Amino acid sequence: MAGEQLQVLNALDVAKTQWYHFTAIIIAGMGFFTDAYDLFCISLVTKLLGRIYYHVEGAAKPGTLPPNVSAAVNGVAFCGTLAGQLFFGWLGDKLGRKKVYGMTLLMMVICSIASGLSFGSSSKSVMATLCFFRFWLGFGIGGDYPLSATIMSEYANKKTRGAFIAAVFAMQGFGILAGGIFAIIIASAFNSAFEAPPYKVDPSASTVPQADYVWRIVLMLGALPALLTYYWRMKMPETARYTALVAKDAKQAASDMSKVLQMDIEAEPQKVEKIAESKAKFGLFSREFLQRHGLHLLGTTTTWFLLDIAFYSQNLFQKDIFSAIGWIPPANTMNAIDEVFRISRAQTLIALCSTVPGYWFTVFLIDKMGRFAIQLMGFFFMTVFMFALAIPYDHWTHKENRIGFVVMYSLTFFFANFGPNATTFVVPAEIFPARFRSTCHGISAASGKLGAIVGAFGFLYLAQNKDKAKADAGYPAGIGIKNALLLLGGVNALGFLFTFLVPESKGKSLEEMTGENEDDAAQGDNRTVPVA
Repeated sequence: MAGEQLQVLNALDVAKTQWYHFTAIIIAGMGFFTDAYDLFCISLVTKLLGRIYYHVEGAAKPGTLPPNVSAAVNGVAFCGTLAGQLFFGWLGDKLGRKKVYGMTLLMMVICSIASGLSFGSSSKSVMATLCFFRFWLGFGIGGDYPLSATIMSEYANKKTRGAFIAAVFAMQGFGILAGGIFAIIIASAFNSAFEAPPYKVDPSASTVPQADYVWRIVLMLGALPALLTYYWRMKMPETARYTALVAKDAKQAASDMSKVLQMDIEAEPQKVEKIAESKAKFGLFSREFLQRHGLHLLGTTTTWFLLDIAFYSQNLFQKDIFSAIGWIPPANTMNAIDEVFRISRAQTLIALCSTVPGYWFTVFLIDKMGRFAIQLMGFFFMTVFMFALAIPYDHWTHKENRIGFVVMYSLTFFFANFGPNATTFVVPAEIFPARFRSTCHGISAASGKLGAIVGAFGFLYLAQNKDKAKADAGYPAGIGIKNALLLLGGVNALGFLFTFLVPESKGKSLEEMTGENEDDAAQGDNRTVPVA
């Protein structure tokens, strides 16, 4: 039989949308704004890094990063993020959400600034220093995933919880957009102040010495939003669900939430003790956990893994696709700073037209349509549009069809964000018990970042031309963009199938989803099954 819910948790579940909800969204969301800015801004300046540090005198084309360096610069932050998600996810369940939350933000601020100050006497040492700091930047970003999602889910009411968690994640869209806009402004300012001819007119003069400041400023600006929210993050009280259900301090939980909700809440220490005594104390790696939540964890990890293979391979290498269809002119017809401007403009347009709207469609509809329906729909349309790009790929490369290609490409992004990119973040914060919530979200998110690493590293090689002579310098022949897009379509189709392992949590309290208010007899029947 279900046990009676603690008054403090019930008060949070039935609370009307109040100012503290929006405060929590902004505080947690600004972390995600910074995460997206820091992870994606590197793709705006990789071509510039190649021109500055790998210029070959007399070459017909501007310098590019060698394959191993490009893979490291683009992918090392993901490796750090994966490690950070696992470590800080676990730590958030051990020490509490609030204690760990400030550490991640400080690490992001310090490493953003340090990335822009990367130094060295040779190209190799500058890149090595940059990679070192971007790994630790990623480590800090990794902690933000499980902690932000868990904090928001534990603060939210059950009616609009999905929208609130999705709104935190939606700040990623603004972070990607801000990265593009800042890069456009910085590139425009430098282009006006330091005019340079295109590469084909004068290879050496096309990259002015001041171009070295452009990428550094773009990377360092990522520290600003994180720094601005640090004070407010430290003032947030610990979540009542952690304090009551994990730390078992009923008095503190009631006191904290009385201030937040501005109402009197009874502490109920006896009820907390009763829940603690009656609850089965199974561990994360126990058979009991496997029976109750094993399928769900498999569902959240596989769908996030498959989604991120497609999402990050597209996002990081948009510039290569834009070049291939002629949206960005050949590199030798531009100077170094102009190339940054054009890449940034293209990515900003994609973010503005598809990435940002997709996130907010999810925010507004997730508590009406449900997580399961949105994720299934998103994977379905991503598969359809990816195949629609890939199968007639030659058709899209003709000049008169390029706008059509960009529209179709934007639609895949729209349905990624109005779909699994948002729901894979929301669901793991709702369906696992409080004492494992941050850890399980971290495991799911780390699985996603493993997919991002596969996408980011694999796509570098896969998307190369089948003819080695036409491939980028230093790369082996690949399978071509057409076949790479076909492969990504297949990955999305698999994501559609694995979605059937993920349960629907719309309109239910967290304790209802996890069985934390059930007594021992009821828990015997509380086996989690996938929603079909």
